[in-house]
Amino acid sequence: METIPFLTEDKTRSIQREFGTPVFVYDQKTLEHQARLVLGFPNAFGLTARYAMKACSTSAVLKMLTDAGLHIDASSGYEVGRALRAGVHPDLIQLTAQQVPDNLKALVEVGVLFNACSIAQIHTFGVLFPGRQLSIRVNPGLGSGHNNRTNVGGPSASFGIWHEHLDEALAAGRKYGLKFTRLHTHIGSGSDPKVWQRVSLMSLDTCARLTDVTILNLGGGFKIGRVKGEETTDLQKIGLPVVEAFQSFNAKYGRRLHLEVEPGTYLVANSCALLAKVIDVVDTGRGGYKFIKVDTGMTEILRPSMYGAQHPLEIIPTTTEERNHLEYVVVGHCCESGDVLTPAPGNPEVLQPRLLPETRIGDLVVLGGAGAYCSSMAAKNYNSFPEATEVMISENGSVELIRKRQTLDQIMQNEVMPSFLKRCAE
Repeated sequence: METIPFLTEDKTRSIQREFGTPVFVYDQKTLEHQARLVLGFPNAFGLTARYAMKACSTSAVLKMLTDAGLHIDASSGYEVGRALRAGVHPDLIQLTAQQVPDNLKALVEVGVLFNACSIAQIHTFGVLFPGRQLSIRVNPGLGSGHNNRTNVGGPSASFGIWHEHLDEALAAGRKYGLKFTRLHTHIGSGSDPKVWQRVSLMSLDTCARLTDVTILNLGGGFKIGRVKGEETTDLQKIGLPVVEAFQSFNAKYGRRLHLEVEPGTYLVANSCALLAKVIDVVDTGRGGYKFIKVDTGMTEILRPSMYGAQHPLEIIPTTTEERNHLEYVVVGHCCESGDVLTPAPGNPEVLQPRLLPETRIGDLVVLGGAGAYCSSMAAKNYNSFPEATEVMISENGSVELIRKRQTLDQIMQNEVMPSFLKRCAE
């Protein structure tokens, strides 16, 4: 398959027969290849590469990437818990969260690193752990992302301590005898490499003011192309100027800063495809559209509906005869007009038909680039659809189950019927 190199048509059909649809299909070789690229990021005085697990939090993916040498960036206390249950050592996990978990004290005591994202969070940590070392996240005043919703820097983003409030943050630290030994910045997902480099230099200026900092985490957000024409960041190209900047910083201040990066999408996006089945083909007459309906949608892949994100899409026919190509809009199975898998680039409000082989009920559809912000960020259980199956292709080509399909009992297991409704039923 041209756009999804780790799958063939025969392999796709075999997976569908064994596991049904929809099913996420991960590839071990691709994951490990991307891990090697990230672990080779240029650095002057040492590197720690963290995987931003919000991109895909499936246990097998976490274990594989940490076994390959990556650490973990967690965005909630619950993500920390998932990583621990997946067998990740607490010393490898850093928590950077909008919401401080109730069990922060217990997590830090077992070795999880905490990265304070606001002045209030500095106070929370200081009360629990006076005199300790702490990492802080600073909003450098500049951001970049592949759209406004993925930009997490600058004045429109709530993430991190606004750079002009740094003196207040330092005062909060002094109140509890804290040492700020790690600095963190992150500007967005799919960020412009030039902006990323610029923020790196700005972050070094902040390090000059934070004299106890020994580690600078420059975040992630590296672009990766999912479809033809989309750019993929050259890590060596963007990293080499940062090496020079770290060396210059050392020459000026006598401080050899350790570099951290924390990509998510770059590691997992193209390591997974989502396999679905065509359940209907309809049209809206002359002047309208031809629609392919599939048994997946925003319940597994929300990015097109949210961002107008583009994913490669291939049809696997059930028959071998030649078929004409027609323009189709591909839509999901939810009772929701926004459940569209082929929107216009960057504009989820506009339909953009794709030229595809004439498609019939029962054909298979494979959506590529489904490894990042799909399984972990979807409208799960909307219309009461269950979470999809997930499998992984191992290095030797075998396919193994890594997540079972959810059952209706599991969807409803935490619902409780109140006593007054029980009485009414009687």
